[in-house]
Amino acid sequence: MLTRFAVAAVLTTICAMPAPVAAQVITQRDVGIRMGLAAALAALDQCEADGNRVSVAVVDRAGRVRVLLQSDSANPHNLELARRKAYTARTFGITSAEWTKRTIEMPDLAAQRQLADVIALRGGVPLKVGNETIGAVGVSGSSSEGDEKCAMAGVAKVADQLK
Repeated sequence: MLTRFAVAAVLTTICAMPAPVAAQVITQRDVGIRMGLAAALAALDQCEADGNRVSVAVVDRAGRVRVLLQSDSANPHNLELARRKAYTARTFGITSAEWTKRTIEMPDLAAQRQLADVIALRGGVPLKVGNETIGAVGVSGSSSEGDEKCAMAGVAKVADQLK
């Protein structure tokens, strides 16, 4: 009896399912290695010109590291901070500074700070094509304002590719 019931339940579930949708190919914009390298080098150059030893990370649309650079004599922890700043900007599609402010001003969003790999520090800037976030640049090792300035220099370097 239980077997007939189980078969009937499975058949009912299958019959209630919508018709399958045809398979499709998804085309997405993403951060290529050369774009990531150009953005990272521009960010690094800006910070070094300002007298700062920093780390720079560029992540793609999935939040994976595409480029990770570190100035000579930069602090070792800055690598991880730069990656997390970039990941935060990519995840939320806004600068890490804007996200930090939002999670303070809107208490119902404060729990987002508990997500793995995000960090409430300034210095992450998204790479966008229109409203689509395809990656981000993160910098760590100077002041908060300096980190963001350098990340923005990286984004500005590849702005012509983001159209």
